[in-house]
Amino acid sequence: MNRVLVLFDSQTGNVRRMAELVAEGARTIADTEVRLRSVEEATADDVRWCDGLAVGSPTNMGILSWKMKRFWDETMGPAWMQVDGKIACAFSSAGGWGGGMELACQSILTVLMNFGFLTFGVTDYAGKKMTLHYGAVAAKEPREPETLESCRILGRRLAEWTAVMAHGRKDEHPAAKSIPRMPPQ
Repeated sequence: MNRVLVLFDSQTGNVRRMAELVAEGARTIADTEVRLRSVEEATADDVRWCDGLAVGSPTNMGILSWKMKRFWDETMGPAWMQVDGKIACAFSSAGGWGGGMELACQSILTVLMNFGFLTFGVTDYAGKKMTLHYGAVAAKEPREPETLESCRILGRRLAEWTAVMAHGRKDEHPAAKSIPRMPPQ
């Protein structure tokens, strides 16, 4: 059984909505169990439980939120080296386009790499001019079809990589599937 945790901090509900979409995408992969946890309710056991982790945070001055950073410093600090080798990705929302969401994703990925997570980017486009190379991003609440789809793609890709890397399910490798993949436009 594939186990995916979608961990998020959300001040306005925008990142929570993104988290729900990421979870929806992860559930499209057979034999995948998904837990959706806010940073306030999540425990180190949730992170130890999962094979794959998606972390979402509001963009706070171009980086992850203080609540998410505190979770990794205080809650996960004692679990150092107990999550090494798990698969992970990031997503973020900001007040507007150009608000630093990709930087926030990179700051999340940096924290995850320090804990030994294997992080990834996504080559697929979710729509014309809509990439998620560093993670899914949104300006405010995800509403545009491309933004909604980028969150779903991120969750699906996390579950695919987890199935391949953690469980040896080569049939779930993205290149082995007939799912349409949108190239750059």
